[in-house]
Amino acid sequence: MGEGTNGGLRIKRRGLMLVLSSPSGAGKTSISRALLDANDNLSLSISVTTRPRRPGEVDGEHYKFVDKTTFDLMVNQQELLEYAKVFDHYYGTPRGPVEDALSDGKDVLFDIDWQGTQQLDERARDDLVSVFILPPSTAELERRLNTRAQDSAEVIANRMAKAADELTHWSEYDYVVVNEVFADSVAQVQAILEAERLRRTRQEGLADFVRLLRQGQ
Repeated sequence: MGEGTNGGLRIKRRGLMLVLSSPSGAGKTSISRALLDANDNLSLSISVTTRPRRPGEVDGEHYKFVDKTTFDLMVNQQELLEYAKVFDHYYGTPRGPVEDALSDGKDVLFDIDWQGTQQLDERARDDLVSVFILPPSTAELERRLNTRAQDSAEVIANRMAKAADELTHWSEYDYVVVNEVFADSVAQVQAILEAERLRRTRQEGLADFVRLLRQGQ
């Protein structure tokens, strides 16, 4: 949690929200998994969604699956930090678990699109660190989508068309990583995370700590 002590004074780091966004197939999910494996203090934000559960998905682990009425109620009661409609289904981030984690000095990873990132930027700019993942080329993006063998040719074509729009939002992010070599991309995002954890404004109690240092304590 980035804590230290000096004369009984504790420096406690506030957690951060790390957002990874990219066109489908550019690699953000694989990078996210690698980061989660390497960081004990990083957890994945579990989104609520109205889309049907896929084979192998566990409710509350991959997503929290709800019907449209429940989702609308959460929106009306301001229980979501962000929400968006993606491919005819709705996705959103529950506010409570994220705010609890940040207050406890824990970091939260988000795998969301540019719409959700814009909302987080409006509502929690100081806690947000956003990274946009770019593919090395359009041809490579299409190759990766085909290699996954998860979607039909029609779905892949739709995703490629949507990617052209998604790519226009790269400049709205704090950092941009071109995912050409996977291991290099993971290392670059890890470096971003480590640097942002040291940001002065996230270290609560730092001013008092420095004051005591100046007093010789």
